[in-house]
Amino acid sequence: MYTFSSKLKTFSFVLMAVGLLGIGYGFLTAPKDIQEVEKLLAAETHEGHGESKHEVSTSSAEAHTEISKSDEAKEAAEHKEHVAHVLTQLQNKPWAALYVACIFFMLIAMGVLAFYAIQQVAQAGWSPVLFRVMQGITAYLPVGSVIFFVILIICGLHIFPSNSLFIWLDPEVVAHDKIIANKSGYLNFPFWIVRAAIFLAGWNLYRYFSRKNCIDQDAASDNLSYKKNFNISAGFLVFFIVTESIMSWDWIMSIDPHWSSTLFGWYVFASFFVSGITMITMVTLYLKSRGFLENVNTSHIHDLAKFMFGISVFWTYLWFSQFMLIWYANIPEEITYFVTRIQLYNLPFFGAVVMNFVFPILILVNTDFKRITWILVMAGVVILLGHYIDFFNMIMPGTVGDRWFIGVSEIASVLFFLGLFIYVVFTALTKAPLLPKRNPYIEESKHFHY
Repeated sequence: MYTFSSKLKTFSFVLMAVGLLGIGYGFLTAPKDIQEVEKLLAAETHEGHGESKHEVSTSSAEAHTEISKSDEAKEAAEHKEHVAHVLTQLQNKPWAALYVACIFFMLIAMGVLAFYAIQQVAQAGWSPVLFRVMQGITAYLPVGSVIFFVILIICGLHIFPSNSLFIWLDPEVVAHDKIIANKSGYLNFPFWIVRAAIFLAGWNLYRYFSRKNCIDQDAASDNLSYKKNFNISAGFLVFFIVTESIMSWDWIMSIDPHWSSTLFGWYVFASFFVSGITMITMVTLYLKSRGFLENVNTSHIHDLAKFMFGISVFWTYLWFSQFMLIWYANIPEEITYFVTRIQLYNLPFFGAVVMNFVFPILILVNTDFKRITWILVMAGVVILLGHYIDFFNMIMPGTVGDRWFIGVSEIASVLFFLGLFIYVVFTALTKAPLLPKRNPYIEESKHFHY
């Protein structure tokens, strides 16, 4: 039986505590009113103009005499609208940072659950020795789902006025925006939150029963529990294929409600699926380093690394397909999505491609490297950070616009959910033996070599 190390447990508590403090700081320091934004913009203007400020002010004053009163009023209205828009963006920033980290870690557990279900349905002979690792990681799903669902309710009910992550939830926006109004039959809070409840409940029910059947199989005299797992896994994968796509539309794509992509569901899936497989590899390597998982050998690690490599290439294929088709077509309402990211998010946008494709393909294409622990850990850290940046790119432009930067709120949110993830996962690993004893393929998995 695995025992949760006191050092790792303390580390997880420290991460959560530091994360909570940082999240609180992010909310406290966000501007509360127009006046604070006016001061911020004035400071930015002062820094931008520097010594030439007096000259600009003088020339502006001379030009101002030639502007009619109607133009003055128009400029004032535009300025007021701009300041209000900046206020919304800055107030969204801590919420968006929390949202990105929350959905990212929840979907890592979801990716592992999908990978586990695929192994069950495929009746894979190499992976049963890793099933308890997968089950331990998916233990985070119920916890992450509850937190995420609460955030969705906060967004939908406008409990905090500073939260405007989904603009289509604002009746005033819907009333003045024909495109969003035409989607209101689908994008409305009651239908949206019911869909979310169904998706999260379905995923968690499968997670609960699949783990229960796997543990029951250990003490069984027949393979009935294993067969049950096969059947529910097949059903779950059908449910997952449908709900994953809709989830990606509801929780990520609807942040930019004027834009849509038919590849988006697959793109999001590839991102959290490779993150989940990478997390399996990282946890497995950690447990191996602590003297556990004695039946896991370099061939198992090599296979996990191949999945990391293969799905990274798959993600890149989808990234390029989505980008190339929209860019080449050059339809204004579609291309704006990428123009915004290239102009305002140039470093994270292209940085994600380097971290999620260039780096993995250079490192993991080598067969020998797929068996070396420190290389896999390095690759795993880069891939996980890269896909966090990928989710950052998907969510931040539609919520904070050009007011983004990776600061206290973003780092603190990641630290909190990382600490919570570590605590929940490694606590779950202590609840059952790390080797599923009576799986029909367990002997094949123990002696897996090539």
